[in-house]
Amino acid sequence: MSVAFRRESDEEHLEPKFELPIPPGPNFVTANGLAQTRLKVTELETLLPQLTEETDITATRRQLRYWRTRQATAQLVPLPDGTHVAFGCTVEFRLKGRDQTITIVGDDEADPASGIISFSAPLCRAMMDAEVGDVVEFAGVPDAIEVLAIRATQG
Repeated sequence: MSVAFRRESDEEHLEPKFELPIPPGPNFVTANGLAQTRLKVTELETLLPQLTEETDITATRRQLRYWRTRQATAQLVPLPDGTHVAFGCTVEFRLKGRDQTITIVGDDEADPASGIISFSAPLCRAMMDAEVGDVVEFAGVPDAIEVLAIRATQG
């Protein structure tokens, strides 16, 4: 029989399963983000022994590896003082004539739809270290963002 017509198993033709990607850079977290990470690890560790399907077990183990790595590498950032834009602050700003508010947190805490943005996002990076009243460049546009208010809100 020709090798072209032989197949060892169905497994060799499945898509490979890769690890969940770890965001580049430091794993800065707020106190709330660290608590969320610990809770996620606990939930997955509790769920794993209850699973019976191999695909569910494999997927849960992959998630658990991700969250354990994130827990092990987490760097708790001290509460900011609120005098300038920093990790853990809530920032009110004006962009394109529209007032907006965001809270700057770690990668795993981010929820852009709720205005909770990762410190590594371009918008946050543009405003870092700015003070109330400062006008900063964003997306190549000079004076695109005006910082209106800063509050230390890290939870």
